[in-house]
Amino acid sequence: MTRAPKSPASPEKVRNEDIARAFDEVAELLDLENDNPFRVRAYRNAARTLRGAREEVADMIARGGDPDDLPGIGKDLAAQIGEMVASGRLSRLDRLRPEVPALALELSHVPGVGPRRAMDLCEGLKPRPRTLDDVLAAGLDGKVRALPGFGALSEQKLVERLQAERRQDKRFKRASVRPYAEALVERLRADPSVEAAEVAGSYRRGKETVGDLDLIAVSETPARVTKNFVAAPNVDHVLAEGRTKASVVLKSGVQVDLRAVARENFGAAMLYFTGSKAHNIALRRLAQQRGLKINEYGVFRGKERLVGADEAEIYRLFDLAYVPPELREDSGEIEAAARGALPRLVRLSDVKGDLHVHTNVSDGANSLSEMVQAARERGLDYIAVTDHSQSMRIAHGLNRERLLAQIDAVDHFNAENPGFKVLKGAEVDILPDGALDLADDLLHRLDLVVAAIHSDFGLPREKQTERILRALDNRFVFILAHPTGRLLFERDAYDIDMARVLRAAHARGSCLEINGQPDRLDINDAYCRMAKSEGVRLSVDSDAHGARDFINLEYAVAQARRGWLEAGDIVNALPVSELKALIAASR
Repeated sequence: MTRAPKSPASPEKVRNEDIARAFDEVAELLDLENDNPFRVRAYRNAARTLRGAREEVADMIARGGDPDDLPGIGKDLAAQIGEMVASGRLSRLDRLRPEVPALALELSHVPGVGPRRAMDLCEGLKPRPRTLDDVLAAGLDGKVRALPGFGALSEQKLVERLQAERRQDKRFKRASVRPYAEALVERLRADPSVEAAEVAGSYRRGKETVGDLDLIAVSETPARVTKNFVAAPNVDHVLAEGRTKASVVLKSGVQVDLRAVARENFGAAMLYFTGSKAHNIALRRLAQQRGLKINEYGVFRGKERLVGADEAEIYRLFDLAYVPPELREDSGEIEAAARGALPRLVRLSDVKGDLHVHTNVSDGANSLSEMVQAARERGLDYIAVTDHSQSMRIAHGLNRERLLAQIDAVDHFNAENPGFKVLKGAEVDILPDGALDLADDLLHRLDLVVAAIHSDFGLPREKQTERILRALDNRFVFILAHPTGRLLFERDAYDIDMARVLRAAHARGSCLEINGQPDRLDINDAYCRMAKSEGVRLSVDSDAHGARDFINLEYAVAQARRGWLEAGDIVNALPVSELKALIAASR
């Protein structure tokens, strides 16, 4: 893993994602230097705000706006945003980079390492390591276990994770590549010669991470389209350019491949380049059984093209229902399509509320009224305010008195605003022994209790599982939040017996969460399917910490769709009255 590329060199090339990446790197470098955690969090929150903003800050500044109007962006951060928009650089980042070993930043991204251990490895190993391979070699030689705070087991885990890093291709979180995908598609569609332009590949299938982006454009003048594509301002270098296809690497490090096709080939190209490879192989097998051939240009009998302009007509040719992109993994979707038994996948429009929302009473950026306004604009009918409980001191968690005050504030808000419902909730910490960090008489006053693990991730499988089961035994717990605790590219899921957890949740009438925060996307699609098979309902939530974070619902829904879930599997697809009845029945 390498550092984020340097900032773009010209103002027109700077997008919100570029600034957010720079702020994320500043936060990581400050964390490695053991800087003030509140300063670190300010940069991370600013990055999150920028990613959720509805407007490019460069456009905002151009029309006379000020970035400090954005939630959580003060004068200092606004000035840094302005600097990057104007110059393409961030002087604070330029100053910090030489102060911290580049290897420490790479190591901090390895799951299970973190900033402090990364620095310990860089400073403690002799000779001083310069690459991940140097650290791996030290681990294989038994030198890591000799460092303070390490041991044989931690050394073994580090070696395994570094070996896994070497085997993996560079991948990106889906949310982080979204701005680039949308900007490039917008650029293509702005060309009058382009009839249509879409994103294909794993991005279209809703995968949590993507290795590259695949774009398909329809045009009768493909060479013009590829020439326009490689000239995009955020292109770092061109890998290939031909008459109908081109490949570039963006300044963010993301590779993007473009195919320009004729209208009659569009459906076949979208199907082929969306994948997955396994799904395409299954379709090819069906074609062969019928004496046909399928490729990116269509379905052929000999030289005669039978279909190719539309994906749905290709599936119909094989007597299959249309398979949504999220299901195309050769995991039973072909057989279900043949039987007419594909699920009617949940849609974003089915979601009526968000049951995991934070305000500035704990570690959120916006007030209750601001979060409600943002939820209304997203078309939601209700939210649950679930600020952190007292154990999360770093998140300004609520003790008994502060939570009681928030309960009163929510009651007052609901009385004054009858057109929208705010549920009184809390994200309550599950302590290492499985107890909750708020008393039952207080939980009784809440409409909704979301329980979550935020510490002691390394407990053995049996203890971690028992910890969760004990928490679910509390009759007030309705949702288990981000159930496996993973952070993509940063922290592995903790070791639990998910089958036992799901059986316990079903018996107790509890739900599991699909957390749409782009770093989490927890639980994964396989566990979604497992939950459905066990009769456990799920909640698709944003884990919003700011008014613009409700966009995370889109990622949670994509995860649900990959898990074959329907609206009936999602508790917050219910009207609020039915949801409250369901919660009451579980107590």
